[in-house]
Amino acid sequence: MKRFYLNIFSLCCILLSATVSPHVSAQTEGPFPDDPPLIKFNTPDPEAALLGEQKVGLVLSGGGARGLAHIGVIKALEEYNIPIDYITGTSMGAIIGGMYAVGLTPAQMEYMVKSDEFTTLAKGGLDQRFKFYFKKSDQNASWITLKMAQDSIASTSLPTSLINSVAIDFMFMEMSARAEAAANYDFDNLFVPFRCVAADIVSKKQVIFSEGHLNEAIRASATFPFYLKPITVNGKLLFDGGMYNNFPSDVMLDEFYPDLIIGSNVSGSVAPPTSGDVISQIKNMLIQRPDAAVICENGILIEPDNDAGTFAFSNTQAIIDSGYSATIAKMPEILKTIKRRVSDEEMREKRRKYQDNLPELIFDNVHVLGLDKSQTNYVERIFKTKNSEHQTLEDIKPVYFRVFEDDKIGTIFPIAEYNENTGLYDLYLTIEKAKEITIDLGGNISNRPISGAYLGLKYNYLGYLSMSFSANGYIGKLYTSAQVKSRIDLPIKLPIFLEPHFTYNRWDYFRSSMDFFDNETPSYLVQKEKFGGLELGFPVKNEGRVRLGSSYANLRDDYYQTKEFTKLDTADRTDFNVFTSHIDYERNTLNRKQYANEGSYFALKARYNVGDEFETPGTTSESRDHLNKYHEWLQFKLVSDTYYKNKGTLRLGFYFEMVFSTQSLFNNYTASILRAPAFQPNPESKTLFLESFRAHQYAAFGQKVIFNIKKDIDLRIEGYIFQPYKSIIKQDTTFTLGDEFGEFYTIATASVVYHSPIGPISLSMNYYHNSPEIAPEDHAPLTFFFHFGYIIFNRRALD
Repeated sequence: MKRFYLNIFSLCCILLSATVSPHVSAQTEGPFPDDPPLIKFNTPDPEAALLGEQKVGLVLSGGGARGLAHIGVIKALEEYNIPIDYITGTSMGAIIGGMYAVGLTPAQMEYMVKSDEFTTLAKGGLDQRFKFYFKKSDQNASWITLKMAQDSIASTSLPTSLINSVAIDFMFMEMSARAEAAANYDFDNLFVPFRCVAADIVSKKQVIFSEGHLNEAIRASATFPFYLKPITVNGKLLFDGGMYNNFPSDVMLDEFYPDLIIGSNVSGSVAPPTSGDVISQIKNMLIQRPDAAVICENGILIEPDNDAGTFAFSNTQAIIDSGYSATIAKMPEILKTIKRRVSDEEMREKRRKYQDNLPELIFDNVHVLGLDKSQTNYVERIFKTKNSEHQTLEDIKPVYFRVFEDDKIGTIFPIAEYNENTGLYDLYLTIEKAKEITIDLGGNISNRPISGAYLGLKYNYLGYLSMSFSANGYIGKLYTSAQVKSRIDLPIKLPIFLEPHFTYNRWDYFRSSMDFFDNETPSYLVQKEKFGGLELGFPVKNEGRVRLGSSYANLRDDYYQTKEFTKLDTADRTDFNVFTSHIDYERNTLNRKQYANEGSYFALKARYNVGDEFETPGTTSESRDHLNKYHEWLQFKLVSDTYYKNKGTLRLGFYFEMVFSTQSLFNNYTASILRAPAFQPNPESKTLFLESFRAHQYAAFGQKVIFNIKKDIDLRIEGYIFQPYKSIIKQDTTFTLGDEFGEFYTIATASVVYHSPIGPISLSMNYYHNSPEIAPEDHAPLTFFFHFGYIIFNRRALD
């Protein structure tokens, strides 16, 4: 009888609560009160506890990376068999709560967030397995990239987010698609009933998600302003729920009315803003600070102690452990208050049954939203390149990221919709085009007279085909260049691109060396190239590509064959008009375009050259004859650059390069050296004309030892040996090929490199053994080299 009255009393309390605060459905709006309310809960009833009716709600606050401590909280609760019947969360609390709500174990959650893939995604990166090298443009010296829409060129086009969330959004869909389908898109039917909170900045109200697509709800709740781009749900642009409710204990009470709430609060107090810290300013402007200490008279508040930054995802284990330790410290109170237990066997069986009822993630149709008809057709044709009618997640995932890697695509948001009639999923992709116009600014600043500026312009077009039109220019003492090209991508079963191009290069080794050589006048060497042609390329898996091409080039070299000349003299001149064809295979997973410390690069290149050489003597030439010569040769080049130990403080790499060529000698020594393949393993060597490191056939290798002192600071020590098969030897009045495997040459370098947000800053000491171009025999062949920016140039005609 007593039990009957207790139940009647509890029912009356619930009805009274529902009258005061009605149950909210999907995306229910409600203003966040200025002062957090004092939330009261049902007083734990000993008899109810004995009957197994005691219900426990878990509230997870926002807090960025600190929110990973919630995993430790859940881990400790499960270890002590404490039930978790409901979960509400905001921001990172929504992410962790969502993971648990779809049936992941604490161990699975911990493994997931500790993975390199999760850390990469949290920083806006993409797992190396899904990067599509085929879509990458040639590397250049840009520092920053500005993007603007065609119809708003005059207005400033600022980015709306610090990172691109395409990979994160796919992860949320992958995690939640099966669970939300099994729940019939009702969050009450998940493994654990779940709610999360987002912010509608137009109405200035919180939005509570109780149904719909779970990945959409979690993503909206975790949209930290300016870090992630906001998403639109049912016509409303939504941001991080922490703006209006960073600790949704009131949502827990209104939605589920549990007997007791356990709160995990990592939001803490927000430090005062500082003038130099944009993130601290944003947090103080936007994040609501609820007084979590007033959650209730019978609630239990856990406050993990960790000082991780909002986006500091590097030390996840320590953050998780902080939540676990804080919960263990509260465990005597938790065990005393909560009498109900759920055994390990019960939890395993519950998860097993839940997982068994999840429909397999197999896709039927792909629907593209947000683009016009021709653009939609382009994207859909990419997804329809598979032979099979239905596609698994393993089929869809690489294609999804291939679409994203197209620089005409700005963002993609995926939704998986289950069709009960077919037992399959339809994939809905909301795609936003990238801004059509791209401006690249960059260059290089150095202690040597090789500094230069870089400007790149690009226009992207997306229709039935994907096309781009680009132009760039370099200007400096050493290097001046202009390039125009276009690229057309065809979305067929084997994707291919066509690329017509024209390039002008000018290298002035004389002007760029005037202040470098202290003891003697440098050689006068000026090279000019004009070439144009057509290339075709196709991918080899995700990390490789093949390029085939042909072009016609005019190569002009101006030089003196003596260092005794005046301003009144005329230089010797060699013109080489050449038709060249090539086929290259490249595989690239390096993590940086210069000074990489992980990944690998492999290239195998073959080239056929045929052309005519014309020599015009200058005023200092011993011969007055105009000479011409026919040349035809094959050239093969192999390059391997591998960082075989690429984790931790100490990193090791090995470099190998080999060239075989049937090239014949040109009419004189200087012309022959200028046209010989060059070994240039470090950035400075790419700016020097080193006769000793040029030959028609050679092999070279080197070892790299890198100390990753801090995240963006490396100490690099590198050594290389260059062994020509036959050196080109200059004699008194003639020249010839030397003995087989004669003298070898070495390069050593020690450098400190800081990888700034816009480019590398490097200070190095370089040693070139047996290299008279660097220093006379009685001087040490050492150079001290500083540069800020990238030493990267447009491709040469015969590279």
